[in-house]
Amino acid sequence: MEHDCRHIPNRLRHYRKLCGYTQKDVAILLNLGSTARISLWERGLTYPSAINLIKLSVIYRTIVNELYYDHWVEFKEDIAMKKPE
Repeated sequence: MEHDCRHIPNRLRHYRKLCGYTQKDVAILLNLGSTARISLWERGLTYPSAINLIKLSVIYRTIVNELYYDHWVEFKEDIAMKKPE
């Protein structure tokens, strides 16, 4: 999924480092041919697919919303404001 020119805030690099993985390790675990996509995701230039996001949460032993926490908070607040009373 592509995003506009803004940086997409995420914690992917943080969790990868916390688990002791290199980008190459993660690329191998995700069956990717290179580290290019991992780099794009970590730099906030693109999003991983839904499937890869779930796989990343398994690899990093965390929940998906922790990987994109800023988005999760924003969406949670937005939805709470729209809820019918």
